[in-house]
Amino acid sequence: RGFSYSNDPFERMFVNRNNDMNTDLYPIRFQPVYQNYLWGGDRIPARYHRNLPPGIYAESWEVSDRDDGMGVVANGPLAGRTFRDLLEAHGESVLGSRVTGNRFPLLIKIIDARQTLSVQVHPDDDAAAAYGGEAKTEMWYILEGGEDAAVYCGFKDGVDEDQYRQAVEAGNVQDLLVRKDVEKGDVIFIRGGTVHAVGAGCMLLEVQQNSNTTYRIFDWNRVGADGKPRELHLDQALQVMKWRLGYEPISRPEPAGAVDGAAVEHIIRNEYFEITRLDVADRVELASIPGSFQVLFVEEGEIDLTGGGRKEAAPAGTTWLIPAALESVRMEPEGPAKVIRIHLPV
Repeated sequence: RGFSYSNDPFERMFVNRNNDMNTDLYPIRFQPVYQNYLWGGDRIPARYHRNLPPGIYAESWEVSDRDDGMGVVANGPLAGRTFRDLLEAHGESVLGSRVTGNRFPLLIKIIDARQTLSVQVHPDDDAAAAYGGEAKTEMWYILEGGEDAAVYCGFKDGVDEDQYRQAVEAGNVQDLLVRKDVEKGDVIFIRGGTVHAVGAGCMLLEVQQNSNTTYRIFDWNRVGADGKPRELHLDQALQVMKWRLGYEPISRPEPAGAVDGAAVEHIIRNEYFEITRLDVADRVELASIPGSFQVLFVEEGEIDLTGGGRKEAAPAGTTWLIPAALESVRMEPEGPAKVIRIHLPV
């Protein structure tokens, strides 16, 4: 199932025994891994001032421990080392004691949808265990919504397998889906087993289980770069679909108290991740999360980020892995800033 949490002190004695908790670690930024899927746009480099050649930048994998898109450290003494190398050497110091094994449990991306993505589904934990593949439950935080931006999430009430098969044959699966308009700041939760698609115009931050298992069931009757329809995965999708999973309403960040110098807004919490937004107006000493790493995504503004004896400039659109071994990091904004904070659920 990819990862699990351990709250048993005896069990933790035998997890990641090769790790050195005294390792000199610091806030880590990875070289993004870009994907040029045909539906993508070019807003990621344009909005975040990334010096890249013209092209399609559909996804930017910001924190990725995957063989099919491995992150490489971009800053500090560890620059040039792969994320896998880092975890093999310092697993628990980076991940925290609550992750069993040396695999980073999440995959964090920025997605820019110039066109609507295919209608797809991913297995949940149980379906992945039964049928193979990697489980994927995910969250979308809308960074920018263009005109008529929308998402598709779940079947309409009463849709059954017969209707679904007929729609696949007729090429009108979209008629069975719940469509919701979205705007900047909206939060969409997609549990494994939910049929879904990101609509054209959306740019979003995606936080998901560490998985790249996708079963495509409808691609809007378009063709790929080779002029042929892209492959569908109808049989696999039927194995993992949840017909009556229920639509998760779109939400917005909600006030949830404060830490020194920052108002805190709750975004989402589930068994895989907890996400908040920090409105940073002054210097903040951000404490560690017991037994967990943290990831910070600078949504707006710019901060100076200090930890482990290093100070880093962190402009909008940069993503930082805060190793669990760091007791705290300091954020000093240059004007108002918004920072998305991601960690294991508390």
